[in-house]
Amino acid sequence: MPRSVNHVASRAKRKKILGLTRGYYGARKNVWTVAKNTWEKGLTYAYRDRKNKKRTFRGLWIQRINAAARLEGMSYSRLMGALHKAGIEINRKVLADLAMNHPEAFKAIVAKVK
Repeated sequence: MPRSVNHVASRAKRKKILGLTRGYYGARKNVWTVAKNTWEKGLTYAYRDRKNKKRTFRGLWIQRINAAARLEGMSYSRLMGALHKAGIEINRKVLADLAMNHPEAFKAIVAKVK
């Protein structure tokens, strides 16, 4: 008796992954094993970089706060220490946004902790 293989499902699975690799370069888009490996590797990069994105943004916020603080005659570390000591609970994301888009508000915060 011939072997029964669900070819419809296996073809659909391959077609789905080949569809996801559309736009890749060379064999990465149309050779099944290469495309599958590339797609799987891409998933690991996506997982890793979702974590790295947070790290990168925190660094950007710190740079922006530092630049704005130095215009006010204070370093980043002294500003953050003074904020903590004054009991002002404001995160770096909001502080960086104030420094970039609302410099008057940032100056008021710095004046309060000086």
